[in-house]
Formats: sequence, structure tokens, C-alpha cells
Amino acid sequence: EIENQLITKSKTLDELKQSLALNGSAEQNPEALSLRIAELCEMVDSIVSQVAQLKTSTQSILEQWRLYDEVYAEVSLMTTRYLYCIDQCKRSVVSLEALENQVKTLQ
Repeated sequence: EIENQLITKSKTLDELKQSLALNGSAEQNPEALSLRIAELCEMVDSIVSQVAQLKTSTQSILEQWRLYDEVYAEVSLMTTRYLYCIDQCKRSVVSLEALENQVKTLQ
């Protein structure tokens, strides 16, 4: 995704350079060209800054997902253990009740 955005920004920059070349041939004013080049440099700096921010936020999000996956696996394991214990307890309670009923029947 970041690479796609960078490619899009690069294409925009190339279009601006082509536009500058066309405008530059029409007007040979060095001051205008200098200002336009400065604008393009600012745009490049802005793009580089945006890409750096995207990389940072993406890394942060990936780290959060990694932690989520770890916690999810731990909770899933604990839940499975809990359900197993509940199942085992019910069986013993049921068998205990059945045993009590058998004792009452025998008495």
C-alpha cells in the first residue's frame, strides 16, 4: 500500500516535471524556473515525510496485531482449558448425583 502511494506520488512528480519542462520552454525566465524547482523540491520533501509517517504507523499497527494474535492464542487456550474443566466437573457431579440416587435406591 505504501509502495503504491509512493508510485502514485512519483508519477505526479514526473507529471509536474514534464509540465515544468513544457512551461520552461515557453518561458525562459530563470527566476520562474528557480521558484518552480523549489516548489517541486518541497513536494518531494512532503512526499518523503508522508511515506516515513506511513511506514511508522504501519509498523505500529503490525506490532499491535502481533500482540493481539499472541493474547488471542493465550485466551483461546485458557478458554479451552476452562471448558474442559467445566465438562469434567459436570461429569463428576452428575456421577455423584447418580451415585446418591443409587444409594437411596439401595436403602
